[in-house]
Amino acid sequence: MLQFITHRTAQNDYVDGAIAALNGGCKWIQLRMKGATKSEIIAAVEILRPLCKKEGAILILDDHVELTAQLDIDGVHLGKNDMPVGEARAILGEKYIIGGTANSFDDIKNLVSQGVDYIGLGPFKYTETKQNLSSIIGLEGYLNILSQCRTIGITTPIVAIGGIEIGDIEPIMHTGVSGIAISGAILCSNNPTQSTSHIITTLNNL
Repeated sequence: MLQFITHRTAQNDYVDGAIAALNGGCKWIQLRMKGATKSEIIAAVEILRPLCKKEGAILILDDHVELTAQLDIDGVHLGKNDMPVGEARAILGEKYIIGGTANSFDDIKNLVSQGVDYIGLGPFKYTETKQNLSSIIGLEGYLNILSQCRTIGITTPIVAIGGIEIGDIEPIMHTGVSGIAISGAILCSNNPTQSTSHIITTLNNL
């Protein structure tokens, strides 16, 4: 499973990048617009929501719980400094997907206890798309954390995130994660749509 996370680059704004990923076959878009105004986020959602629906793709919003309900999109992703998952669930109910960010096994246990639907575990390695980066996990870290999850019966989907490049996909998936989240490796390529398609083909062949 591929989750595309939007990011503004010199070549693409948030919406352009998401459309390129959708055209490449991505079925899961996380609209991440740090520092954007509420009206800018709403404008982006109004463009992407019908396109995602047409392609059968999930659209989730980073951070903004109230907007998720107001705009009636599929869900929200919450970082470690955002609203707690339990509080968001109380607001949104069971209708919406709620994802959370983890950097350790303890983070995962905490998120699972709050009823999160999936977990973004990272960063895999250094990434320029996120400020205040947490400790790098690496392949050994993923193997260790996923092993601990299996030991205590955690089955919540875990998505690897953070600086993942195409050559990293196969070894990361072999650690036992459910999928990967990518931004820069798609947006910084010469052809984001083609890169998305190549990544999905790679995942499907594993």
